[in-house]
Amino acid sequence: MTSEQAYQVTESRPVYSGRVIAVRVDTVRMSDGSLTERDVVEHPGAVAVVALDDEDRVVTVTQYRHPLGQRLVELPAGLLDIEGEPAWTAAQRELAEEAGLVADEWHVLVDLFTSPGMCDEAVRIFLARGLHRSELDFVAEHEELELTVERRPLDELVADAFAGRLGNSLAVAGVLAVAHAHAAGLEGPDAPGLALLRSAASPWPARPGL
Repeated sequence: MTSEQAYQVTESRPVYSGRVIAVRVDTVRMSDGSLTERDVVEHPGAVAVVALDDEDRVVTVTQYRHPLGQRLVELPAGLLDIEGEPAWTAAQRELAEEAGLVADEWHVLVDLFTSPGMCDEAVRIFLARGLHRSELDFVAEHEELELTVERRPLDELVADAFAGRLGNSLAVAGVLAVAHAHAAGLEGPDAPGLALLRSAASPWPARPGL
């Protein structure tokens, strides 16, 4: 028996289902045989994009986040809430909708579990390069009505991450990941930095619902 198999769910009780998330309570038999309850937030998963231009600037968006009551600097990102939509396609859509951009070159930067102690949310962060304007006619609503877009130097965002000025977890992970790849070298087909990355269509077994 593997260590994961030592933990068995004996009962699962749904307690809430909302627009984005659902919540259930699992009764779990622990490895020592005792029983305990765990609250689990079910999430469809999400994607985010580090869009890096030819001047080593990252496209960021700033928007209001109601649970925090403040505006955050973030990466273009969105939910995997269209059934059957590949993660890469969702990332392309979010980049076009939020930043008005398309990209010629895509790679996977990192995959994350955002809060594994309570939630099954998994996020895939992509690197997009070769940026140009999108022709998508997108109608913003809700928080997106006041969303702002800018391009900020990669080095500046790295400094902000270490100084605590960049609080969004996906932005911190994406910025530090691309900074590492950039330092190794991203130019040319044999660039060492690109060799660190996966193709945009790489399998993602951690995605919720798969």
